[in-house]
Amino acid sequence: MAGLPAQAADIPAPGEIVKSQNITHVTNVPKPEALADINTDMAFQGDYAYVGNYYGFSIYDIKNPKKTKVVSSVVCPGGQMDISVYGDLVFGSVDSSRNDDSCNSTGQSAAVKESWEGIRIFDVRDKKNPRYIKSVETNCGSHTHTLVPDRRGKNVYLYISSYSPNAAFPDCQPPHDLISIVKVPLRDPGSASVIATPNLFPDGGFPGVPGSYPNGKSATTGCHDITAYPEKGIAAGACMGEGILMDIRDPENPRVTATVRDETNFAFWHSATFNNSGSRVIFTDELGGGTRATCNAAIGPDRGANAYYDIGADGQMTFRGYFKIPRHQDDTENCVAHNGSLIPVKGKDIMVQAWYQGGISVVDFTDPANAQEIAFFERGPDAPNPLSGGHWSAYYYNGYIYGSDFNLGLDVLKINDPRTNKANGVKFDILNAQTQQSYKDHGHH
Repeated sequence: MAGLPAQAADIPAPGEIVKSQNITHVTNVPKPEALADINTDMAFQGDYAYVGNYYGFSIYDIKNPKKTKVVSSVVCPGGQMDISVYGDLVFGSVDSSRNDDSCNSTGQSAAVKESWEGIRIFDVRDKKNPRYIKSVETNCGSHTHTLVPDRRGKNVYLYISSYSPNAAFPDCQPPHDLISIVKVPLRDPGSASVIATPNLFPDGGFPGVPGSYPNGKSATTGCHDITAYPEKGIAAGACMGEGILMDIRDPENPRVTATVRDETNFAFWHSATFNNSGSRVIFTDELGGGTRATCNAAIGPDRGANAYYDIGADGQMTFRGYFKIPRHQDDTENCVAHNGSLIPVKGKDIMVQAWYQGGISVVDFTDPANAQEIAFFERGPDAPNPLSGGHWSAYYYNGYIYGSDFNLGLDVLKINDPRTNKANGVKFDILNAQTQQSYKDHGHH
């Protein structure tokens, strides 16, 4: 029905679940009351899921996904709490300026030199009683971060993405064309520190296109999100005004090897995901910043979309096609191409992805010029929260899809489809969506 306006009858009732027949809604676990703000990103390790929230994070027991339950919640305000896990450590990104680094902090202008934002590190050995052990301040805070383990297993590196410099902010001065690299010695995480701030855009990057939503294009002032593929020594960055590839074989000295721009359709390069072979990268466009209704007929299928690029033998990227969810959303529904992960099907490129109030979509992009949605799950408008609801991220982990909903908590889904069922035999012991690992070696068949 592309090109036709959405009829009122096509929009589900507020809160009504609509889904494809090949998806089962296994359970929903409401958001813990102590976490008074919206849920954000997720990470997984063993039998546990970690879900960020602007107010802190929660740990869920997912040993039996049908009986997913909260183990503990940590109240530690400071958005967005983009989260990753490694060993006994959980890392949380804070990109809202606070009066100090504690869990009792309050918001305070970044114009105050003493304000804090950056990375928080928690010890989660005791899942019922996580301990906050260290903070590391970083330039312009930490909007997102990407975990890169070293090859010897002695350290992990965090690539800190942040942006929006301002001459009035002492710790966030323009130009801000860098990332911060935090080194975390695993034997002594309390000694974590910033070891480098490499300039990724010595020429200043894309200057942007003036204009307000929906026609303006963001300038590059740092990155929004980086996805690393450590075993292949590569990373992809979504850097507001452009997409980049990096060589990260020396994790302390990442090098930009290719860059690509889309001055016609992309407003804000938001996130990146490789296919399993590392020969293709998906970039997403966060048109409208996640607070607008961009999945309607007026915006169309090419803006606010995924874009697929093939990586050639020369290391350069070639555009292959766009994908956007085919279902029109209501004008009260914030909808945006957001966070997802691969479903590990050998020989195919299939990804599950969150679209805020557009719901959760499973897309086969094996033919990137003709990417196809093969499954979906969504609700009608989140009526109490116009333009502020839906799924922040949706990831596939050990046979199930987990969706982190802003207001409604954690959804657990099961896909049953001949195109994806082979993935059921692939087991991982960890999933940080921004740290990809290949799935050829992981099947237990």
